[in-house]
Amino acid sequence: MRKLKLQMQISVDGFVAGPNGEEDWVIRGDDKHWQLINDLADSSDTILIGRKMAEKFIPHFENFAKENPKFEFAQKMVNTPKVIFSKTLVAPFGSNTTLASGDLTNEISQLKNQAGKDILVYGGAGFVSSLLAGGHIDEMYLLVNPILIAKGMRIFDLLKNRQTLTLVSATPSYTGVTAMHYRFG
Repeated sequence: MRKLKLQMQISVDGFVAGPNGEEDWVIRGDDKHWQLINDLADSSDTILIGRKMAEKFIPHFENFAKENPKFEFAQKMVNTPKVIFSKTLVAPFGSNTTLASGDLTNEISQLKNQAGKDILVYGGAGFVSSLLAGGHIDEMYLLVNPILIAKGMRIFDLLKNRQTLTLVSATPSYTGVTAMHYRFG
């Protein structure tokens, strides 16, 4: 069975975005973190994303200039099949996208039971909250930023019970960002 792996930026006080979705507080990691992000993308062949995040994510990577040093990674994001989860869209948008609008548990179960590499989840906050509350995430890669933003969007508030995590690795960077890799259970 394929694993669902979450990769997300988070502040020390537990926020994944500002009150209006701002990400101006995110500090970019170093080359070790970039390699981790790249390796994680290589270990996956499907990206799951909520509609609101997709509206920023998809055009961001599709509009990368060839001269940008991260162009190769951007092309990986464009070429990887993406499933947009939405109850309001009637059709997907962007390259290599499909739309999922059915029952979340059934949609995730079908995706996990398909042959292939693992599945990478990028967000947004509401979508990830639903995945966590439903027990669908198998592993988390949290890029913990050394900042307290005081208010904003969180992803753990829908949990009804305590969750036990196993720390797989913690990779600090010179920028102060620490990549925390956890498994559930």
